[in-house]
Amino acid sequence: MLKRVLIANRGEIALRIIRACRDLGIECVCVFSEADAEAPYLKLADKAVCIGPGPASQSYLSIPRIIAAAEITGCDSIHPGYGFLAENAHFAEVCKDSNFVFIGPSHEAMALLGDKISCKQMARKAKVPVFPGSDGAIEDPEEAIEVGKKIGFPLIVKAAAGGGGRGMRVVRTEAELAPAIKQATQEASAAFGNGAVYVEKFLEHARHVEVQVIGDSHGNAVHLYERDCSTQRRHQKLIEEAPGPGIDPKKRDDVCKSAARLIKNAAYSGAATVEFLMDEKQNFYLLEVNTRVQVEHPVTEMITGVDIVATGIRVAGGEPLPFKQKDISINGHAIECRINAENPDRNFAPSPGTIEQFAAPGGLGVRMDTHVVPGYRVPPTYDSMIAKLIVHAPTREACIRRTKRALSEMRIEPIHTTIGLHMQLMDNSSFKKGGMDIHFLERLLKK
Repeated sequence: MLKRVLIANRGEIALRIIRACRDLGIECVCVFSEADAEAPYLKLADKAVCIGPGPASQSYLSIPRIIAAAEITGCDSIHPGYGFLAENAHFAEVCKDSNFVFIGPSHEAMALLGDKISCKQMARKAKVPVFPGSDGAIEDPEEAIEVGKKIGFPLIVKAAAGGGGRGMRVVRTEAELAPAIKQATQEASAAFGNGAVYVEKFLEHARHVEVQVIGDSHGNAVHLYERDCSTQRRHQKLIEEAPGPGIDPKKRDDVCKSAARLIKNAAYSGAATVEFLMDEKQNFYLLEVNTRVQVEHPVTEMITGVDIVATGIRVAGGEPLPFKQKDISINGHAIECRINAENPDRNFAPSPGTIEQFAAPGGLGVRMDTHVVPGYRVPPTYDSMIAKLIVHAPTREACIRRTKRALSEMRIEPIHTTIGLHMQLMDNSSFKKGGMDIHFLERLLKK
């Protein structure tokens, strides 16, 4: 078992990791930037170390400063959380070379699965369904045109590295293809330092279905069933739920086993999410693999009873998974609402500032993951998510009602948040029926 973990992150996920460490009897050290110096969760760590100014490039993205903080505080391991350096294979390699356990996959497995082209090639070998498209990176627009003629338009141009919608372009005609490749290449190069792009078939009405998987260094890989993350805006998720509403049991079994097979074949140790797009007939195709714990991991924890963060720490310490596939079952339904400091009425403009009133909901089946307290100042420097409301109930219908009730109890003022939008979505007829695709919310917002 690990003895002292450095948490190379901030906010809600830093607090989540602190709590997991406490439950396991492990000491923890938090790093923080000057912008987060007054963050209340820092007091819950055994030590807290300032690693630089507010800009992430000078603090949470600075590998030398994070390694130095781990060295001076006597840590034996580093947890990257999500975002920042969590999917940076070079950082994982530096941790290993500096004699720190990286709480996540090996840098080799991260590089293999984090690059969408190599991931797609491995998926084919593991007999995991992938979209028809180019076999590798597109070097010449003429090559992409040949792919388009073979599989038909529309196509989507995608960056091999990164995510979040950057380096992506939907192409509906042959004439649009060359400009789209040029734009996507430039955007991907600027965002990820890797301009490689590829093309594949585009689904007009796709659901975003992802499978939570966890592996260990003893060759085990277990899936914790799937989540539906179709309620999103500009490729940024707003609501996640588990299990996916209306998914056929046979399709559920197929997609979950496919995800576990891919992770096992990659000799992957730690928590991962294998993301798929699912068409209207529930045929599924690999989208990408997130080689870290996800923001929405709590909905899976609620329906399976597995502490994903604590399990990831134990696995990193060399332990085998404490459960087998036959031990995992689905209990009820869970929904997560991401509460962002944004104004939906002003095109989701950021709304930083001091929170004067804060009240969290409660009651049976209600969980609130947040680092926010009254008087907390939301900095303009980082991601706008300030809380996650997670609700569990025996059925999806009951879960929607309970989520609406919990949202009505929340108070985060005077800043603007997405609470009101979530309330509207809980009343939306399409959402209630489970009839979402990845463009559902954007169509709704245009009305």
